[in-house]
Amino acid sequence: MSPDPAPTPALARRDVLRLGAGAAATLVAAGTLGAGQALAAPSVLTTPTGPILKPLPPEWFVTYGTNAEMRWDAVDPRQYLTSAERLFVRNHTRTPTIDASSYALRIHGDGLADPRSPERAHVLSYRDLLRLPSRTVTSLLECTGNGRSFFASQQGTPASGTAWGLGAVGTVRWTGVPLGTVLRALGVRRDAVDVQASGLDDPFVSGGVDYGRVRRPFPVAKALDDALLVYAMNGRPLLPDHGFPVRLLLPGWVGIANIKWLGELEVSRASLTSPWNTKWYRMTGGAYPSDAPPLTVMPVKSAFELARDAVLPAGRRTVLTGRAWSGAGRVTRVEVSTDGGASWGDARLTRRGHGGGWAQWAYPWRPRTTGSHVLLARATDSTGQTQPDTVPFNDNGYLFWAVVRHPVSVA
Repeated sequence: MSPDPAPTPALARRDVLRLGAGAAATLVAAGTLGAGQALAAPSVLTTPTGPILKPLPPEWFVTYGTNAEMRWDAVDPRQYLTSAERLFVRNHTRTPTIDASSYALRIHGDGLADPRSPERAHVLSYRDLLRLPSRTVTSLLECTGNGRSFFASQQGTPASGTAWGLGAVGTVRWTGVPLGTVLRALGVRRDAVDVQASGLDDPFVSGGVDYGRVRRPFPVAKALDDALLVYAMNGRPLLPDHGFPVRLLLPGWVGIANIKWLGELEVSRASLTSPWNTKWYRMTGGAYPSDAPPLTVMPVKSAFELARDAVLPAGRRTVLTGRAWSGAGRVTRVEVSTDGGASWGDARLTRRGHGGGWAQWAYPWRPRTTGSHVLLARATDSTGQTQPDTVPFNDNGYLFWAVVRHPVSVA
């Protein structure tokens, strides 16, 4: 898919030169652009054959049409990062294929020091971004609806949407340009409030209504803090399914905020809205008020690296392993119950997490009795959040962070 039409070449070139002088010459790079240049991918990609382009072997994924969930029993406890090949996919429509040589990121709005209309937007190409100072961060990415199926199976309150288990999550080492570098170089007004990020995927149509391309606003403060214009994951170019050529990363925030195939940024002096922060991705229904705010930071969660209904040997020591994570802070404790919650013991944190990534944990268990057992894992993060037994229902099944019951058999 081609990006929106760009301004005239003369204007685009003038803006790029100004940005280069303002950023590259005055700011210290967190990484070299030589490494970024080596990441350039072929500009012509394959023609889409389905909503997701990368292979989805059933031993790695559970698929849901436009979406695909990582299987926890396929996760290697020895590997900390989630590879691009194994990362979950959340698409509203289908994965577009974008020519990197014609890619353009357009930045406009009345929140800029030099206000710009969309027709006069500042323009950055893929090559321009590769030349700017880069930063590499390790950060978790998680779908807002991860765990949605447990509203039905554990609480008896089914919610609409993809019936994710706990596999719509992963930890990745991301490389890109700090959005703050770009915005400070362009100049942002003191009274600027929001930035709206828009993707280049197909418009989303539901119930006969065309809602346009996926887009969602976030505060200027977040943009200037740790937002990243990402072009690589784990040292390689983004795969098309994960946002090639460029995506937005808002560390710790709900997955929808991390817009893929980023095509436009509007900086505004007024609060911005879209269907993705008014109609969706806020709590509705149940006991939630009608003015519940848009969702931002992800809560604390945990998962076993084990198949549900796995068969474990009786009388033999088995080391249960898993991961725990939070968008709000580092995981500080994981407790495990092997008797359905009657008693708990502390798991050993084998890796406390790197940057904004998850923690890994291990818990030895020697089951004495055969038959059905229920395993539980309960995580606590550095803000003091601990996973509860239940969570309040909401219509769209967002942010299920209660302790998940994990059935196994001992034989």
